[in-house]
Amino acid sequence: MNFTGQVALITGAASGMGEATAREFAAAGGQVVIVDCNEARANQVALDLKASPPVVGDVSDPAFCNRAVELTHERHGRLDVLVNAAGIIVRASGAETSDEQWQRILGVNLSGVFFMSRAAIAVMKRQGKGAIVNFGSIWGDVGAAGVAAYCATKGGVHLLTKAMALDHAQEGIRINAVCPGEVNTPMLQSERQEPVTPELMQRLADTVPMGRLAEPIEIARVVLFLASDAASYMTGSLVTVDAGYTAR
Repeated sequence: MNFTGQVALITGAASGMGEATAREFAAAGGQVVIVDCNEARANQVALDLKASPPVVGDVSDPAFCNRAVELTHERHGRLDVLVNAAGIIVRASGAETSDEQWQRILGVNLSGVFFMSRAAIAVMKRQGKGAIVNFGSIWGDVGAAGVAAYCATKGGVHLLTKAMALDHAQEGIRINAVCPGEVNTPMLQSERQEPVTPELMQRLADTVPMGRLAEPIEIARVVLFLASDAASYMTGSLVTVDAGYTAR
């Protein structure tokens, strides 16, 4: 999977799976554009990868998404790959989720994917080729207690992926989603009511058939495959990477 000469815009690229994906793209020869709301971390990752300055802002804002794509095209003259990895979580039941929490997670996890994809597709259509990889989740298919809003947004990402893939299947634009299970990221540890201890992380690992959490790079490698020409006959696919969690 060689991405030499290709340009990848990656949201949520300052940490977790987004950062791992950015590092893997750069290692495969690609030019990476870092998009994130965490300016300090985004600058550090861009510096590490010798990438152009990051685009810092909020993907729930359609104007920001348009600007991020425009800047990418201005700097590099093309956009080959979009990875929508930005995401947040609210650990609450539906009854316990506030209006503000609902609107915020919907804006980042679902609307952000839509706004960024819509902007990228306009460029990719002119090129006659492009690949988009969205971050779904196993919780977008099977659901889970205590994360109602998160499940709803990821289910939306799954169907948005399929619908947009059909819209653009004959335009050289492939749109797929990776659906991770339990991954050792800052998000996995965030928003928890109990202290994050090695014992807690082990309990989470024990729920997985392989008996361990995924590392971000294991998800990133699947993202690279979906974005590459090796996946040239794949569009509208949801690729589960969960160590057998949902096989039961």
